[in-house]
This record gives sequence, structure tokens and C-alpha cells, in this order.
Amino acid sequence: MSALGPISTRRRLTDKTARTVVLIGAAIALIPLVLVLFYVLKRGLGAFLNVDFFTQDPSGRFLGNPGGIRSAILGTIEIVGLATIIAIPIGIGLALYLVEFGKNSLFARVVRYFVDVLSGVPSIVFGLFIYITLVVSGAISGFAGWKGSIALSLLMLPIVTRASEVVLNLVPNELREAALALGSPRWRVVARVVLPSALPGLVTGSLLAIARAAGETAPLLFTVLGAKALTLNLGDQMNSLPLQIFNDVREAQDRLVDRAWASALTLILMILILNVAARFVSRRNRFA
Repeated sequence: MSALGPISTRRRLTDKTARTVVLIGAAIALIPLVLVLFYVLKRGLGAFLNVDFFTQDPSGRFLGNPGGIRSAILGTIEIVGLATIIAIPIGIGLALYLVEFGKNSLFARVVRYFVDVLSGVPSIVFGLFIYITLVVSGAISGFAGWKGSIALSLLMLPIVTRASEVVLNLVPNELREAALALGSPRWRVVARVVLPSALPGLVTGSLLAIARAAGETAPLLFTVLGAKALTLNLGDQMNSLPLQIFNDVREAQDRLVDRAWASALTLILMILILNVAARFVSRRNRFA
């Protein structure tokens, strides 16, 4: 009966203190994010508002109009898009095996171990691996956009797998048991019950992997190398936003450094738009 009585002053004070501490912690965590966004806007907004910034390719001229980042935007979309097509189905499928079929078997434990190891490998190692195996050796040597996509997919795979495994484990077993009790085969339970229930979390994990891959420069330096001209052929050298930022920020001219900041702002907006669109689609599918 004491639990049903009025809340004591001590409990109220403890609750207010805990809420205050959490609020202060959240505010402190937001300070670096706000400062980064403010500085990127301050340095890159001028070049970002120029129409030529999105309609022209980098000119490479020392004097005159430096051009824009059209080739970098399209190259990023293609390279990251192909990496997403490779990594997300494999990562979610691997997570499904670990949660629904492998569970605590020896093979599943070994797979989890190697996934954890891959999640801690620096991105430059994936770039070096693809560089050695596909760029400087074999019959398909040379720099190409699709090789950069493979390097980024290796970077994305452990992120998608671990995030998807955590989300799939959160689906209540009662839902699986109820579907199996109605006579549904295991594959139908996974496809019609487990995956729709975990869809928002799967989308979140996939977006984390995409955001991580979209901003990586090191794997692309060893696989794509970069090209200022516009090309949509993944078999050739391609430009991308991380490579454009990397090249521009090292220049001595302020206008090229400003283009690097504007490129960073463009990359942030692209990830933001992707997040909003994916959240909207997953929410609609959840309530459909």
C-alpha cells in the first residue's frame, strides 16, 4: 500500500535532479553538432547559393571560374548507390540467419566474431584490400567506380549486420510463435511478420551505414582515384564529394576552399534528405 501513497518530497527531488542531469547531458551533446553545422553553413553557404555550383563540373583552371560539383554529386550517388545494393541485402540476410536460424550455433558465433572484427577495421584497410586485389593485379586492373563501391560495401556490411541483428532480436517471440501456430512456414513468418515488425529499425541501421560510407575518402583514393569530368560509367574513374572535398581543401585559393565547405554542406543535405525520405517510407509501411 505504501507504493500507492502520495509521492514523497525526496522522490520528487530525485526525479527532478535526474531529469535536469539528462537535459544538461543532451544539451552538451548537441553543442558540437550545432557548432559543426553553423561553421559549415558559414563557410560554404556563399558558394552553395551559386547556380553554377550544381550545374558545372570542376574546371581545373587556376584562374577564372573554378566550376561546380555536378560530377561529384552524381558520382557519389552512383558509387554509394551500388554499395548500398550490395551491402544492405547481404547484411540483413546475414542478420536474419544469425537471429532466426543460426542462433547460438558454433558457425553463428564465428560469424558474429568476424563481423565484430570487421566493424573495427579502419576504412583505409578496405581500400588497400580492393587496391591490391582488383586495381593493381589481375585482368581487371585499373581504377573504377565499381571497385570503390565494393570497398564501401565492405565498410557498410558489418554496420548493417550488427544493427539489423539487434533490431531483429527486439521482435517479440510471441509474434513468431503465433504465426507458426497458425501453420505458416518459417520463411513466411520471417517475410510477413518479422521483417515488417523490424522495418523501422532496419531502415535506421541501413541509413547509418549509408551515411558512414558516403563520407569516406580513403577507400575511394585507392579504388576510384577521381576525375573532374562528368562520367556515369562505373567502369571508369569517377569523381565524388569526399574526393572533391579532399582535393579542394588542400588548395591555396580561398575560392576552392569555399567550394570544399559547400561540398561538405551538400553532402550533409543529401544525407538529411535520404533520412527524411526513408523515415517517411518506413512509417507509411508500418501503419499500412
